[in-house]
Amino acid sequence: MSHPDYRMNLRPLGTPRGVSAVAGPHDIGASPGDKKSKNRSTRGKKKSIFETYMSKEDVSEGLKRGTLIQGVLRINPKKFHEAFIPSPDGDRDIFIDGVVARNRALNGDLVVVKLLPEEHWKVVKPESNDKETEAAYESDIPEELCGHHLLQQSLKSYNDSPDVIVEAQFDGSDSEDGHGITQNVLVDGVKKLSVCVSEKGREDGDAPVTKDETTCISQDTRALSEKSLQRSAKVVYILEKKHSRAATGFLKLLADKNSELFRKYALFSPSDHRVPRIYVPLKDCPQDFVARPKDYANTLFICRIVDWKEDCNFALGQLAKSLGQAGEIEPETEGILTEYGVDFSDFSSEVLECLPQGLPWTVPPEEFSKRRDLRKDCIFTIDPSTARDLDDALSCKPLADGNFKVGVHIADVSYFVPEGSDLDKVAAERATSVYLVQKVVPMLPRLLCEELCSLNPMSDKLTFSVIWTLTPEGKILDEWFGRTIIRSCTKLSYEHAQSMIESSTEKIPAKELPPISPEHSSEEVHQAVLNLHGIAKQLRQQRFVDGALRLDQLKLAFTLDHETGLPQGCHIYEYRESNKLVEEFMLLANMAVAHKIHRAFPEQALLRRHPPPQTRMLSDLVEFCDQMGLPVDFSSAGALNKSLTQTFGDDKYSLARKEVLTNMCSRPMQMALYFCSGLLQDPAQFRHYALNVPLYTHFTSPIRRFADVLVHRLLAAALGYRERLDMAPDTLQKQADHCNDRRMASKRVQELSTSLFFAVLVKESGPLESEAMVMGVLKQAFDVLVLRYGVQKRIYCNALALRSHHFQKVGKKPELTLVWEPEDMEQEPAQQVITIFSLVEVVLQAESTALKYSAILKRPGTQGHLGPEKEEEEEEEESDGEPEDSSTS
Repeated sequence: MSHPDYRMNLRPLGTPRGVSAVAGPHDIGASPGDKKSKNRSTRGKKKSIFETYMSKEDVSEGLKRGTLIQGVLRINPKKFHEAFIPSPDGDRDIFIDGVVARNRALNGDLVVVKLLPEEHWKVVKPESNDKETEAAYESDIPEELCGHHLLQQSLKSYNDSPDVIVEAQFDGSDSEDGHGITQNVLVDGVKKLSVCVSEKGREDGDAPVTKDETTCISQDTRALSEKSLQRSAKVVYILEKKHSRAATGFLKLLADKNSELFRKYALFSPSDHRVPRIYVPLKDCPQDFVARPKDYANTLFICRIVDWKEDCNFALGQLAKSLGQAGEIEPETEGILTEYGVDFSDFSSEVLECLPQGLPWTVPPEEFSKRRDLRKDCIFTIDPSTARDLDDALSCKPLADGNFKVGVHIADVSYFVPEGSDLDKVAAERATSVYLVQKVVPMLPRLLCEELCSLNPMSDKLTFSVIWTLTPEGKILDEWFGRTIIRSCTKLSYEHAQSMIESSTEKIPAKELPPISPEHSSEEVHQAVLNLHGIAKQLRQQRFVDGALRLDQLKLAFTLDHETGLPQGCHIYEYRESNKLVEEFMLLANMAVAHKIHRAFPEQALLRRHPPPQTRMLSDLVEFCDQMGLPVDFSSAGALNKSLTQTFGDDKYSLARKEVLTNMCSRPMQMALYFCSGLLQDPAQFRHYALNVPLYTHFTSPIRRFADVLVHRLLAAALGYRERLDMAPDTLQKQADHCNDRRMASKRVQELSTSLFFAVLVKESGPLESEAMVMGVLKQAFDVLVLRYGVQKRIYCNALALRSHHFQKVGKKPELTLVWEPEDMEQEPAQQVITIFSLVEVVLQAESTALKYSAILKRPGTQGHLGPEKEEEEEEEESDGEPEDSSTS
């Protein structure tokens, strides 16, 4: 499991964030750091491994002068000694080589780095087949690029090697030999190098430091082109510790039984190799741990780092709790939530006291005088069948002149969340609901999510509406915003709406539909869905003509056993016309509200921008497509969309190639971000690259996103319902940053939850067979996209029954020839040539370690069917109902 990122609210588990004192070593005498340093230095004086951090004053001066650079640290999940921060100019990332250069910063931290002299820069072989990537290791596709799939089933790759880049897909984070060892690659006769510091600080502590690891670049590199040098740096300061400083992992006894440390500390080994090993006081450990360490070999613990001294390889920590057996869904899930700082505790009594106490709640009479009463209108919700938090409803009334009155009605959450209240504070801190495969961790108490605010049918609800007069082609003739009261007449699932779209002329039998209130007929609802579908198709077509981009990727949905909660099967989630219908009107509402609040408060609007792709990665991808003879135009979002939709046919092979290319195109994409309009000077930076629009925001999901609650308050102020928001632009920006962090963390958690369930499925139901397409070819391995499950895996030559394998470049295209050992001695060995876009058959099988699974290639010519077919009756897990929000943030 790789759990890098974000902030934790585990205050009950121990020392508060920012406090470095640790109860433990300091009150028992020597700290591990002291002990180690004495062993290492004959003079007995402390010897530092890490540099002292610079002072705050020097850091802010250096950032102003441009001699220091700040950025979010990303550590390669498979080669933990490699880390990167994005280059401020969008060029190749800045490389941070080794634990020492990383200086105790953890993945996701906001760090300040100082560039090293040029002779220490990393050499990047121009056509290296093992090209290391500068990509975000966990790639991020903005949600507006993908359809509304199930939020919690949003994983792109289930193994720990999350990235595919151009040639050596997966960013080299899976080493080729399958053992995670970096090999020194000769570049024009020059060793590929790391920073000139010896790696004493490496997490494996006892690994010998070879001369190669500390070589410096020789004069020959001067001849290398600019492109083949990557700037290298070292961390000099941590601006913000965004990593939670908590990790899940296993307890071990220290190796040296005779040392003083052995009597005081155990060693905590995190599952995520990007987190250092941690000394924990034995008094925190289970009482019989020292006597019976084997009993705990498979027990998952959570540990929090409380200090990491300059003179110590390992951090100091406190054991927070024992989770249970590794490989079981609930302990693993709790570990994921904890590492990512997701607050899944029960809401406090102070928070619950902010909710209406007299239940059942009814709309107070005074609200009718303040709102437009739409209870008689035919309004309905369309959501996943299991959704319980219904944010949005739709209506569509035909007008005498052939046009339509179309409404998007959003739960008025801000009515129930008083500003500055305990409820407001906890919602602002959580910032988003988190959708796991088996459950939801809500942003707001269930009473609000599922009853008071949820737009359940046949009950009066407070809403905030956007109502347009639209032509059948989707042209806006008139627009109205305001507070309303609605009474939804029915709760449609996406399946219900889909069957209405598909049987446009026939009446759907009542037994196939959910209950509809007596004031409205099923025919009226059916016709409204058809009218909305007609307009949505036009809106969508126009959006793509206007240059929007979509990168749909395969998403997994699971069927769970009702009794055990274990996954029984899975299938690729299908994104259909009914999803697209809802998506179009949500996008329209979000854009309309963005313009409205920005006109009213040009300095104080909370908007959402999406920067263009990273230039260096994009140019690598352009080069790759040229080599492969693929006519892909990357000049704009619209051009890329056109290439992806027009280049490929609809046969199985073409669709698989499109899937692989879509995956590659997602790599250079950057995150979409919330921001305060007053803090960005250039309006060109407000743009949303994927949607290709000047202004965008989030308004349509206030039950599950705090950003939307703030946007509701801004819209209410813009309409004169309330006074201006009492938030300075920089305060609003801080909240926007926090929403970005939490959304990113929740996306990772959703991906890891899917990853966990898929790994359990392979363990329980495997081996699973499927066709796969090759995405990248290396010297001793190749990467595939497994088509039935949408997972990516690296296949190692040394795991196959091969007589030999041979790598070569044909022109610029990498090619791997596999020579299989014949099963029968009389046969000739079969040869198999692996190139990018080859179709192969693979088997996914569980490994002995909990939740690890690997992919092997099926021997050519062997029979066997490709795994379980997709089951028809799959149940969607609980989702959130907002279409454009499928996978990322």
